Amino acid sequence: MQITKSYRAATVRKRNYSWLLIGLVFAAASALTAQQTPPPAELHVLPVQGNIYMLVGAGGNITLQIGKQGVLMVDTGLAANAAAVYAEVRKLSNLPVRYIVNTHVHPDHVGGNEGLAKLIPPNRAQPLSVIANENVLNRMLKPAGGGAPQQFGLPTDEYYLPIKALHYNGEAVIIYHELNAHTDGDSVILFRGSDVVSTGDIFTPDAYPFIDVAQGGSVEGELKALTHILELTIPAATEEGGTLVIPGHGRLCEETDVAEFRDMIAIVRDRIQDGIKKGKTLAQIKADKPTLDYDTEYYRQGAFVSPDMFVEAVYKSLSGGK
Repeated sequence: MQITKSYRAATVRKRNYSWLLIGLVFAAASALTAQQTPPPAELHVLPVQGNIYMLVGAGGNITLQIGKQGVLMVDTGLAANAAAVYAEVRKLSNLPVRYIVNTHVHPDHVGGNEGLAKLIPPNRAQPLSVIANENVLNRMLKPAGGGAPQQFGLPTDEYYLPIKALHYNGEAVIIYHELNAHTDGDSVILFRGSDVVSTGDIFTPDAYPFIDVAQGGSVEGELKALTHILELTIPAATEEGGTLVIPGHGRLCEETDVAEFRDMIAIVRDRIQDGIKKGKTLAQIKADKPTLDYDTEYYRQGAFVSPDMFVEAVYKSLSGGK
């Protein structure tokens, strides 16, 4: 009898110990999952002027035009943030999202297309139209890393002419194709009534530009695009205010910010071009540090584009990709 009681007690202790081990395993797994799962994005919406708002924190900056007809979005952020972006849009308007304009093909700007296309309720009167340059559609249909293209959120209204225009929410919206700038499919959007320009990653005021040579970008196209943005912007008193500029990443800007960014790229371009004419290799030009006097303004530790990456992209662009 005593043996039976001892055996039962040992069995109970063994079972309790087993359950404790299982609990610890599940707790450890949950902790590991929590560490691997990124925290939800912290989104902020900034009123710009006129009909325009700027949504920050979803990846690339998102431009929102809100009016009596509905919502127009420029870019959609990262895929993981689509639901959070849609929730912020709904805080501003319950009217249909009628247009999405993609400035280029990179996933921090088009990644949310698919999720938003699934979240936006179907509307026969105002079906969702996704606008982009034809090069964006072509690259989305053939992803750079291989694999199948996404099924939802692809451009449905691609354009191939230099300009595409529409009238929405009481103002002209003019979309310009900037040839071979940041990529080969960049669009700059002018909201003429609100006096706001949305640039995508052609303009990143606090960081060196990512000139994606592999996807058709070039330093000369980048400079031409920035010059065109300057032609679209008109400052107000004391060269401040007036036309406001929403960059692909970073703070809300004015014309002078674009001019400083354009001039920086032109000066670095000239320094690298001079090195190429002298027969210097890429390694030698990097050693010359042609960006040194700009690094404190346009580079922070961990930034997406380092000074060496910027120099290499300009070098490849000027030397035909070699």
